Amino acid sequence: MDFVILGWPEDGPRLRLDYRRFSYAGKFTPPKTGKAVIRGPDEELPPLDDDRPAPSGGPDSVGPLAEDVVAAVAFNEDRTDPTTLWFRYVTVRHDRRGEGLGPELLRKTAAAAAERGYETVRIATNNPFAYEACHKAGFAFTGRETGLAELVLERPAGEPASVSREQYQSGLDRYRARDLGEDESAFLAARDGAAPPAVGSR
Repeated sequence: MDFVILGWPEDGPRLRLDYRRFSYAGKFTPPKTGKAVIRGPDEELPPLDDDRPAPSGGPDSVGPLAEDVVAAVAFNEDRTDPTTLWFRYVTVRHDRRGEGLGPELLRKTAAAAAERGYETVRIATNNPFAYEACHKAGFAFTGRETGLAELVLERPAGEPASVSREQYQSGLDRYRARDLGEDESAFLAARDGAAPPAVGSR
């Protein structure tokens, strides 16, 4: 597995992902965000359980489908604080979910941001699964929400945040107060009173 920064926001990198294999695939083609990826081994892709047509067309500047990518993150600088970087979209190829690739990508991108001079990295999550994954990447709940009811988490760029059980549970409680599906409700019930997951765990 190789971690690669494809470019920072000012570089205008574009990444073309197969929407049948990645969530948020279309969010990675605009050049306004930086991009980082984890590339997998050169191997045949697993068969698709998706009848939709393959992606086609698009501007030449986007390039061909990145079939070696297994995880990707798009990011940009905070509009009012040049020392803060926001992770906007994170996606893991559907057949590689559950392997810890998302948190690994976030940790490595945060380290790269620290080397570039950023002090803080932030991310907003809209579901408890993403909230959990971000804790495995060293983020902590700030107690704030975006206007879209996403929970805002942050960490120092150069090291994991310090997070208490109460702080971790306070974010889960926000989700518990919402109308959720069975999977999310079961996930939250299993973590009632639990300590935050260890950084680097799967």
